[in-house]
Amino acid sequence: MHIRIVSYNIHRAIGVDRRFRLERIVRILEHIDADIALLQEVDCGAPRSCELDLGRELAQALGYPHYAIGHNVTLRKGRYGNATLSRFPIRRERNIDLSVDSRKRRGCQHTHIEIESSAGVAHPLEVFNLHLGLSAQERARQVGMLVRSQEFTGLDPAQACLVGGDFNDWRNLLPPIFTEVLGFDCATNRRDDFRRPIRTYPAFSPTGGLDKIFYRGPVRALDARACRLGVSRLASDHLPVIAEFELS
Repeated sequence: MHIRIVSYNIHRAIGVDRRFRLERIVRILEHIDADIALLQEVDCGAPRSCELDLGRELAQALGYPHYAIGHNVTLRKGRYGNATLSRFPIRRERNIDLSVDSRKRRGCQHTHIEIESSAGVAHPLEVFNLHLGLSAQERARQVGMLVRSQEFTGLDPAQACLVGGDFNDWRNLLPPIFTEVLGFDCATNRRDDFRRPIRTYPAFSPTGGLDKIFYRGPVRALDARACRLGVSRLASDHLPVIAEFELS
């Protein structure tokens, strides 16, 4: 069964022009038409985004019947974090705290999604939607926290699993941990070379591949690309990264 995944740091729907324009994010995600959307920096109740619950607003505007939101950062008014939107039922979800010491709070949202094919065959999919910190040492510790979490240690390596999000990994130090230690492949590298990721940041002239999607189990990567829609270079400081998979 074919599925399309997008990972997108929407930057609270505030573009590089510093304007809050949720309709631009809607237009981009509508164009991509993903089955599952992994979103980061999603506001809820914050004045800078008109006090809207952006995860719910996006799910409703785009027709996603299922969504889960994990808030990591509490503001003076409002919160923000990660949101997972799905065309398939989310049977279980939990937000995993990846905060390190007194640094900015970070998290990874785990969802168990049940994908049913047209033939009525159920394909369970474990999805981890994360946003890591700004320093290499912090990110390494956060990956350790993730793989020691109950949600991750309880997985059978043969289960279909995706880990995606904003890794903030400028130097591409994390892919070898996922591929050589944890048994994942990376869908968002060019030619199986972790030193050549698909570039997504900054959106107007990308030089860094900060947004990645890893996969493991009965999943085959078919294609991956950054969004080429013109408005995506303005709507956020990141470009969406899109990956096509076959579940077997």
